Order: sequence, then C-alpha cells, then structure tokens
Amino acid sequence: MSERIAIVTGAAGGMGQAFVRALMADGVTVAGLDIDQSGLTELANTLGERFFPVPVDLTDADAVKDAFDLVSEQLGGVDILVNNAGTCFMSEFPDIPQDEFERQMTLNFSTAFYCCQNAVPLMLEREGVKKIINISSNGAYNFDVFDPPPYRASKAALDSLTKDLARRYARDKICVNSIAPAMTETPLFGVLSDDVLAKAIAQMPHGHAMQPEQIAGWVSFLAGPMGDVSSGNVFILNQGRDVR
Repeated sequence: MSERIAIVTGAAGGMGQAFVRALMADGVTVAGLDIDQSGLTELANTLGERFFPVPVDLTDADAVKDAFDLVSEQLGGVDILVNNAGTCFMSEFPDIPQDEFERQMTLNFSTAFYCCQNAVPLMLEREGVKKIINISSNGAYNFDVFDPPPYRASKAALDSLTKDLARRYARDKICVNSIAPAMTETPLFGVLSDDVLAKAIAQMPHGHAMQPEQIAGWVSFLAGPMGDVSSGNVFILNQGRDVR
C-alpha cells in the first residue's frame, strides 16, 4: 500500500500537535488544518516536509472543500481524518447568548461534518481500510461535571455522526470511531477558573488530568492496522471515573 495520508484539524493546538506527532511517528504524512497560520508555520518548521500546513477557517464549508482539494492534489488523497478542532465556551445556562450557542455548535460539530463530507469521497478512491477519528468528550456522557449544555450537545451530535457514518460506509472499509476524553491538560485549561479546574481534577481517580500524548496513543492505535476491526464505537477515556 502507498504511503498513508492524514488530515488533522485543529493541528496547531495542544491536542492537535500531539496527534500530528503520533501519526508522523507511525510513518504517516500529515496535513494540518487550522485557522492559526502562525502556529502551523511554527509546527512545519519543527516537523519538516512530511507535515503539510493548510491554514483554513473550518467553519466555512467552501474553504473546507478547497482545503481538501489542495491536500488531494498535493499529497495524493486522504486515508485518515482526525476531527479534533473545537473548543468549550463557559457561559452558564440559561444565560447563553445566541451567538455563543451557534458558535459552539459550529466549531465542535459543523466543522467535523464539513470535513467528513469532503473526506469520504476521497477515501472511497483509496485502497485498504480508511479511518475517521472524531474527538468527542466525556462531557457528552458525564452530567456530574461542569460542561455547559451546548458543549455537551455538540459532542453528542458528533458521536451520532460517528455511528451513522460507520454503518453507512462499513462495506467501503471506512472505519469511524470517536474518542471521548475527560480532563486532558491543554491550553483550554485557561478558560476555567482555578476553583472550577481544581474541582474537576479532584474528580479524576488518579488525581491528575490526562496528557495529550495519552489521547494521541489512542488515535495512533485506531489509525493503525489494529484499528481496522473497530467502527461505530465511542471510546470513553476517564481513568475509570464513571464506573458504577
């Protein structure tokens, strides 16, 4: 099989960088999509020619199509898509402004939807088993933690998309899975107050947040040959916090 090509969205962020590095360590050529052009440039300078930076506003469906067309033209196709781009806004319910609600759903769900729309046709042209890995959140399932309703809803929608596409394209050898981490140490910790962050970490059984590299190990596993037999699953990573 020819060299595998991956697209990682939100590549310039904390989790995204870990995913890019893990896939590249597995011999995958990675196109990084992000609105942060300077972050992508810095990453490209560090990682070398097997990292292909693509600055793009993922909330713009037309721009997403252009980005995928560029990756296909320059790299030859797409075998792996990691939908990682997203964020969490922290306004308290019911005082959530309309624009914040819409922005939350767009960043966490619509961007992944647009990417899947463009990835699937390209994957159908490739040999072997292809992979879509959606980065969800434990917040879609654990209602004891602080996550606001729009954030939970956006991630639950993402997991529903995972299951639909997994069933729809199973015979086309496109495996679609979600990874739903709990507290993971990224720059997004900066949006939380010290008190909220301390309480959330205190709920973790190991007494500390998880690291991006640990989540990246799961991305690597699902993207590799051992992941060929998994599709339509949501992998909840939370140190056993919610086992009852």
